[in-house]
Amino acid sequence: MQTPSVDRPPLDVEQLRRAVAETPELSFFSQIQVVESTGSTNADLIARAGEPDIDQAVLLAEAQQAGRGRHARTWVSPPRAQISMSVLVRLRGIAPEVLGWLPLLTGVAVVDALRSTAGVDANLKWPNDVLIGGRKVAGILAEVASGGGEPAVVVGTGINVSLTESELPVPHATSLLLAGAKEIDRTVLVRSLLTEFARRFDAWRAADWDTTGLIDAYRERCATIGKEVRAELPGGEVLTDVATGVDDHGRLLIGDRAVSAGDVTHLRAEY
Repeated sequence: MQTPSVDRPPLDVEQLRRAVAETPELSFFSQIQVVESTGSTNADLIARAGEPDIDQAVLLAEAQQAGRGRHARTWVSPPRAQISMSVLVRLRGIAPEVLGWLPLLTGVAVVDALRSTAGVDANLKWPNDVLIGGRKVAGILAEVASGGGEPAVVVGTGINVSLTESELPVPHATSLLLAGAKEIDRTVLVRSLLTEFARRFDAWRAADWDTTGLIDAYRERCATIGKEVRAELPGGEVLTDVATGVDDHGRLLIGDRAVSAGDVTHLRAEY
């Protein structure tokens, strides 16, 4: 069967920059750059972390050749079929043990943007995969960057926008197109994503990095809670039980265990 053609226009970087200049919420961002192709937007921003004046910067790529997920997994997509975006932020005065909430905050922002702008029923799979109907539509990877005099974190987001069934990286993935989203214009989606991220980040910073409100928001959007799961833990241990919650440190509670890292699979998933 021939893959149907999909219209994939380029990102409108000038529209995004005007939005930053004219929209109070988006004035959070100091710069937005779009490149045609790169190995990894995360790696590119990490390489710039030594610049003392770079903060709240956004880098998008029309195509990534060496995109990275959790556990160093790589992935590649057709040009202009995804949102491949990284944001560098400096978290002044934050306690190191709270840094791990940044990718979870990003997950909340992605879910809210996709629900409001794309009209899809997006949810989170712990820790920060985004699902629609039990299938993965987006992933998030945060990496600590050194240099520049202040702690910096680069958080990358990859969202499948117009991938067709034959272009999906794995069978349990999906895209906004396949999920019947009401909006697949990537420029519109990026603007929504950046707005939600800035709103959440500003609120977190204004609360002096207190995670109370963020924890509540995350739990409300986490589809893993209440599911029977299989967790492959570091060191090779496998744990199967019901996920009963997410604790105040962002760890997944599986039975009587608190898990801070591992590959988690929802058993009897919807797909």
